[in-house]
Amino acid sequence: METTVRGYFRYMLVLVATAAMILGGQYARAQASAVDSATGFPPLGFPALEQWRSAIVAGDAAGLKALYSTDPPAQVQANGVATGADADVNFWLGLKARSMKLEIVRLTEHPGVEGVILKAEVQTGLPKGETISVIDAQGWRKQGEQWRIVGAERTDAPHLKQPSDMKKNIYPPDADAHAEIKAAEEKAATGHERLLLVFGANWCYDCHVLDLAFHRSDFAAVMAGYEVVHVDLGDDEKKNADLVKQFDVPLDKGIPALAIVGSDGKLVVSQKNGEFEDARSLTPEALLEFLSKWKPEAR
Repeated sequence: METTVRGYFRYMLVLVATAAMILGGQYARAQASAVDSATGFPPLGFPALEQWRSAIVAGDAAGLKALYSTDPPAQVQANGVATGADADVNFWLGLKARSMKLEIVRLTEHPGVEGVILKAEVQTGLPKGETISVIDAQGWRKQGEQWRIVGAERTDAPHLKQPSDMKKNIYPPDADAHAEIKAAEEKAATGHERLLLVFGANWCYDCHVLDLAFHRSDFAAVMAGYEVVHVDLGDDEKKNADLVKQFDVPLDKGIPALAIVGSDGKLVVSQKNGEFEDARSLTPEALLEFLSKWKPEAR
């Protein structure tokens, strides 16, 4: 089963998928506005997030901890491991941040709820003075008059390139996955290839991470052995349910989910344990190992 933290974010992204498209334009305008004199960076468009950043840079432990929900307790996942609010607070304060640049990848809203995926570039006060990059997905809920974090999913120093936005239409809603798979089978038979079916949705952050990885120059040789077909699961993950069943893809393990199929349409292998649902924390080597293992043998 997926973690509760991941499930929360998937629910939030589905809930506000339409609103996110509108907010993308609003945020772009906010980024173009004047630099905030207090932070040295453009305003973020969500005051509670500004408070969170300010508390980290100020080293304000009490102020930072007050921004995490206690009822219910904030659920936090760091690098694939469930932790808690105290551990998250200690991580951020432990960086001894001198400055903290935040880049919003996606900001979504619903009455009383905010969801944000962000990139943080932290100039630390650690002995070597290194700059650390962090990807953080946060769910905020308004509790009385105070916004608090109810869930966070953090990835420290990711190895794969992370998207700056989620505007790419990887999964066109009007695409006919059945027809695309049939066409890909014909191409694969001619080129001695296999099909790489990628089950996901445009709202899925890790689907965008995986798509960027497929286009890496050092992946070109192995990707040449595949015809890639993106199978859209839609906002509710119920679209193309017959293909999910046909290719034995366990969606309860999260998305993106991959299946390798022969040019004859027969399943070669499908992942069973959500190996790619946390693509943001994968190494290039781990992904290459999987793709290389199942690519067609050279003639």
